[in-house]
Amino acid sequence: MEKRVEVQMCYEGQVAQIILGPAPGNILDESLIRELSSTLKELESPGLSSLKLILIQGAGKHFSFGASVEEHLPGQVDSMLPAFHNLIHRILRSPVPTLANVRGVCLGGGFELSLACSLFFCEESSSCGVPEIQLGVFPPPAAALLPFKTTQAVSNEMILSGKRFSGIDLKNFGIANGCAPKEELDTLVKDFIEGSILPHSAASLRIAHRAAQMSIDSHFEHFIGRLEALYLKELMGTEDAKEGLNSFLQKREPQWKDR
Repeated sequence: MEKRVEVQMCYEGQVAQIILGPAPGNILDESLIRELSSTLKELESPGLSSLKLILIQGAGKHFSFGASVEEHLPGQVDSMLPAFHNLIHRILRSPVPTLANVRGVCLGGGFELSLACSLFFCEESSSCGVPEIQLGVFPPPAAALLPFKTTQAVSNEMILSGKRFSGIDLKNFGIANGCAPKEELDTLVKDFIEGSILPHSAASLRIAHRAAQMSIDSHFEHFIGRLEALYLKELMGTEDAKEGLNSFLQKREPQWKDR
């Protein structure tokens, strides 16, 4: 099977750069989800004790168009969704700080993945959001993480409207640590890594990261099981969830039945 996740070791093994593919969409199907989860587990190896940061980005011009819509349908979602939630939990519990380097489009599961990272940098013109409601569904990890990362008002607007927001919006919302014009993003991330991460002890960074993530990890663990059950046992029993997903795949407007 073709690998979907590329890893490059940088700064003499102090930074691992993970690149998601294939471009242009870098779709988070179950195969990629499991491969990325396995890759992150490998980076926890005791032999990589000098690792100070895991940087995650998409191949090409975009971060990710999101999770596979086909795999949200009955018969597949019961396997894909728990695997995705386990991946988000692994990122939150990573012993090494994680940084999402967001270019272009970053939607749905792609946005949730970047939201789970310790640090979030993006292009000013990036297009981010959780458009699941437009397909008659909702984003469980975002429902748990967004109120923690920003205000409840912003979280509600993003989840209930499905609108896309720019990198500048995300900086104003307090979600992004930094944003820059497209041509300056790599320099911004590089300067942050070299000035704010590499000078520190890897051992101390890991312990500080555990401390910094403890509350959000506990929050996610408390809610994700209930959100997953709400999605699989209640939402997927509605006619409109199936209609929204099928209408997207069939490239037509949904015909909501409100049940």
